Amino acid sequence: MTHGKVRPVPPEIVGRKGPLTGQRFPVGDTPITFGRKSDNSVVIASGSASRFHAEILQEDNGYVLYDRGSSNGTLVNGVRVTSHVLRPGDLITVGDETFCFEAADAMETIMDLAMIESLMASAAADEPGPVLKVTVAGGGPVGLSFALLLEQLMGRRVAITVYDGRWTQDGSQIVWKNQGQGNVRRQQVVTVQSRQYLNLPEEVQARLFSAESYSEMWPAGPDSIRGYSPRNIRIAYIEDKLLEIANEKTGRIRLVPTKFDPTEHHDTVVKDHVLAICEGGRSRTREHFTSKFGVADKSSYSLDGQHIQDVVLGLRVKSELSDPMTVLLTVAQNRFLLNALRGEGFLNMRLTDDEAKEVVGIDPVRHVFEDCIASRPCVMGRDDHGDFHCSTHSTLFLPALVKGSALWKRVREGLAFFGVSEENLSAVTAFRLDMVQRSRFTAHLYSATPTTPGTYGFLLGDAANAIHFWPGRGLNSGLASAISLARSLSGTWSGKAFRDADFVRHEAAMSMLQYRHKSRAWKAMVTTDEHGISSAIKDKIAQSIEEAIPEALDKDAEIDALMEQLREIRDRLSSRISGMPDDTALRDHLRTLKSETLRTLRVSGAWDTLVVGGEEVDIDIFYRQDSPVPASAEKSLSRDG
Repeated sequence: MTHGKVRPVPPEIVGRKGPLTGQRFPVGDTPITFGRKSDNSVVIASGSASRFHAEILQEDNGYVLYDRGSSNGTLVNGVRVTSHVLRPGDLITVGDETFCFEAADAMETIMDLAMIESLMASAAADEPGPVLKVTVAGGGPVGLSFALLLEQLMGRRVAITVYDGRWTQDGSQIVWKNQGQGNVRRQQVVTVQSRQYLNLPEEVQARLFSAESYSEMWPAGPDSIRGYSPRNIRIAYIEDKLLEIANEKTGRIRLVPTKFDPTEHHDTVVKDHVLAICEGGRSRTREHFTSKFGVADKSSYSLDGQHIQDVVLGLRVKSELSDPMTVLLTVAQNRFLLNALRGEGFLNMRLTDDEAKEVVGIDPVRHVFEDCIASRPCVMGRDDHGDFHCSTHSTLFLPALVKGSALWKRVREGLAFFGVSEENLSAVTAFRLDMVQRSRFTAHLYSATPTTPGTYGFLLGDAANAIHFWPGRGLNSGLASAISLARSLSGTWSGKAFRDADFVRHEAAMSMLQYRHKSRAWKAMVTTDEHGISSAIKDKIAQSIEEAIPEALDKDAEIDALMEQLREIRDRLSSRISGMPDDTALRDHLRTLKSETLRTLRVSGAWDTLVVGGEEVDIDIFYRQDSPVPASAEKSLSRDG
């Protein structure tokens, strides 16, 4: 075949409209970036452009334009895109500038051979190649986020099936079961960090964060990127929106309203390439494959040979205090934690071992005790009689019924501490923090055969890392694990059987997440005194309760000690949170509490904010070079952060 005269004319971006009209920018092996900051390849002065707005990368299928999470979007030929394989003549709009992608000199009749190959590859990309088959066990926020991100990255190259027994069919839609159908929706408010939500598909971000769906109660910190703050949002709302979007992806995501059973669905899984296990901390699928993933190690999280566990009582409340006040009160002690959306949320109470034994329900008809609230855990809502009732097991919350219950008196003191009247306590639940170390998160479940591709399994979300006292910590780690796996799969899938080496980066990212997640959680469960002796925070609380003799306590002294902690924290946070209460407001509030409550709050200690509020794991370091998501995020961080 004769190609005639071939000239290595490099592609160019040529200004067509705006102040840069006529200027030419060569496109080669190195990325070309667009944005307001001066270190971009193409600097755009327009205020409608983001600081790091978009970039063009050379990839196997040609030159690809990526929008990097810009506020106003990037257009190609008038259509907003997140990524686009460029073709000669494409018009790119960034802010008020329009550019043309020119792949060769228009006077030449022969195109560069590399561009011909690129165009052929682009055309071939429109044809569905080998399809990656993925099963997701568990359709909560992590499982659905993983499915939606993978679908966005791979398009027609992936087929995803998601199983969840908490769903039901409603006409043509899959929806969450309601309480009458045996599913108590999670109304807890969680805090999602910008490092996670900005890596979700643009469509998901837009649908999740409508004006009234979230608040920004906590200040921006090390986990925040590109100037975006953490966002408080109700977990049931997240579940609803993600499922709603997944219903619209019928071509590539199949939703099955059935609990995944690894034995029953064995024949299906062995024909798939991937099984993503997203069922939560008590995953039966994970336990089914224990021989592959290994047994969790408890010894890393023990004191004097005793495995440390915390039981937390969750109280659904509406607080009358301002967000700045509740943030300050939360950070100043380790007994209670309030996370809310415009005052409504859950007040979490760390329990001593003796208090945890009281967290039981009683069947008022059969007069038998049930531990449903502590072991399932169930949510007990307040009924017409003012009792807290479990609709699943027909039990009542015992401490609220027992006159003189020490636990219930302390619950009421916690409500007072956060400005919650008893009528604004609408439900109680409990959960256990069980710290374990997992040896691996990726496993080769089934080997390839002449008729099966070889199946790899992955632990994501709470199936990989246990929940944390801080609401949303588990969700943030879960989203990070889902983002990592989606990037690994989309980047390595070639139609051939996977190898262990394909997931080295994902396994490393998961190990980092475990280390950060567990080190942070451990610091929230254990404290070390001035002599270097470590003890469980719950044991210090128990000791303060045991030693507290009300008539012997000096209330003013306890208030003074707490005020010292509150002032120190207020000074540290006031530059990031406006409207902090003054000394008079704080003292007046503390005087409403009992002396023994003040003593317990003080003894529990303030948060170790250097650890609890430290930087989240940046999984982008593993995917900077080849991820096709908004995830040359490190560059994004340095430019916009």
